[in-house]
Amino acid sequence: MTAQRTQLPDGRWHFQHGPIDIVIGANAAVGYENLLTAAHARAWTRFQSILTELVAELPLLRQAVAEVCPLQGVVAQRMWQACAPFAAHFITPMAAVAGAVAQELLPFYQVAGMQRAWINNGGDIALHLAPGQSVQVGLFADLGRLVSEQPLQLDGRFQVHADMRVRGIATSGWRGRSLSMGIADSVTVLARSAAQADAAATIIANAVNIENAAIERLPANQVRDDSDLGERLVTVHVPPLPVEQVHAALQHGLRRAEALWHAGHIEAAVLVCQGKCVTTELPARVPTPPRLARQFGALAMSR
Repeated sequence: MTAQRTQLPDGRWHFQHGPIDIVIGANAAVGYENLLTAAHARAWTRFQSILTELVAELPLLRQAVAEVCPLQGVVAQRMWQACAPFAAHFITPMAAVAGAVAQELLPFYQVAGMQRAWINNGGDIALHLAPGQSVQVGLFADLGRLVSEQPLQLDGRFQVHADMRVRGIATSGWRGRSLSMGIADSVTVLARSAAQADAAATIIANAVNIENAAIERLPANQVRDDSDLGERLVTVHVPPLPVEQVHAALQHGLRRAEALWHAGHIEAAVLVCQGKCVTTELPARVPTPPRLARQFGALAMSR
């Protein structure tokens, strides 16, 4: 298994190595095109070693965060640091892996002459925005629609501006790439870094929950034998629920999200469950998503 890269028709780069799947877009100021080429080359060089570094510490990365960080690698330590504020809840550094990896490549684009960059690791996004710059973010609440719905309709769209503190965006939910203890279709978090957003989205999505015998749960290690959650129950099926139960689950998650917001761990969160949506107080330029569907949320960056 070796790392691979492909330049996409629109100029973005696709880096892939095992489970790491990244798309990078960036814009340089006029006259700095060579700088952009060099940034992509340096990011590619760094990318090729990340997976090997993480695998070397995988047993420790799958252990619950404790008071002292036992990890050595820079990405592994960033994962631990992002999860450490949530150690009162069960969380392992793996909860922040996608965001932390995206964030590792960001410094190569944070140089004079680079206007903006977005590093999208399966929906967890690290951002660079020079003064006066912005990017547009689209939110999908149902990944199934990516195939079946033509033309594709977004569930929400907002701008992230350089004068906002948001530099990381992540989404978690029970239908996503990772396992979840909750029933949220999607929890999208805006934070000051991608690793912070990734960890917080996991914690909030776990909190969007209720007890209902019709919700199917299994030990995580039966769903995925290498899961860092061990025998803890994770959600594998959520039937249509009474609206009052959906609201109750969302309120549980919203209380968790607002606590993280007040503590300064996140800038905003959008929580979705079965077509219903609640949000923390959003930055002035981030409206509540106007259209919501019923399944897992992902983020797409448009130019």
